Amino acid sequence: MTGESSPQPRRRAVRRDALVNREKILCAAADAMARHGLNIPLADIARAAGVGVGTFYRGFPDRTALLHALEHRSYDMLIDILDQIEESGQTGADAVETYLLESLNLGHQLVLPLRGAPPLTSEAAIAARRRINASLEQFLAAGRAAGTVHTDVNATDVIVCAAMTGQPLPHGPAGPTIGRRHLSLFVRGLRSPDEAPLPGPPVTRDDLETQFAKAD
Repeated sequence: MTGESSPQPRRRAVRRDALVNREKILCAAADAMARHGLNIPLADIARAAGVGVGTFYRGFPDRTALLHALEHRSYDMLIDILDQIEESGQTGADAVETYLLESLNLGHQLVLPLRGAPPLTSEAAIAARRRINASLEQFLAAGRAAGTVHTDVNATDVIVCAAMTGQPLPHGPAGPTIGRRHLSLFVRGLRSPDEAPLPGPPVTRDDLETQFAKAD
């Protein structure tokens, strides 16, 4: 006696559609929140994503769930960039420059604490930030060993630079253009052989985590 076959292809199609809708919502939400603020009506986001309100709320029951998903998505994007840089063999200031430029290219899609999002202090979020920090420190350590990177620059300097250059300028020139210019200035300074100490004390990853915990 044979059992009934389960409709696996149909379930896979439903799952695939759900993933597509989820990404459409997150992409639209990141763009809308950057333009209109974090408190934009959720129905407006659903409309911009081209999905029904019911579909939206099935994936994201409230604004908090949406913001959490956006932050985790942003960490995944940055880790993906770092993985690609590591695979390419780049290191030192070259790796840092690629990371900064690729981060800038993501634009509004990065919804992160240093860009105005409420900071997550979950184990997963802390682990993701630790992973990003460790990769950047690895690039910098190789540059220090080769004598091509300032000895007192740390990963937090790079992370803060990415956050600051990624902020839109409401009444200034085109954001991406001036952002790339300032990233080039930062990397030029990073490569400089001039070892005059930077103003301190330096900010570390632990300092950021402490601030995030206070804001939570």
